[in-house]
Amino acid sequence: MEYLQPPAGTLTTSLAALAAGVQPATIRDWVRRGILTRCGGTPKRPVYRINDVDTARSASKPYSGNRPKANAA
Repeated sequence: MEYLQPPAGTLTTSLAALAAGVQPATIRDWVRRGILTRCGGTPKRPVYRINDVDTARSASKPYSGNRPKANAA
């Protein structure tokens, strides 16, 4: 069950994903990778600070090394 309304200044996983323009799985991935931290809730229903979600969205993502190489002219 989701919060009817999360605590002031916070977002649930679903709302954080909507605000960041990503899927909820991406929010959970950011938490796992340390890009975003939970600020409360329960283990199954975490909440995140709005400012932290904005910061995570604009944080540079690590290079995966799977990009094709550009041809040198």
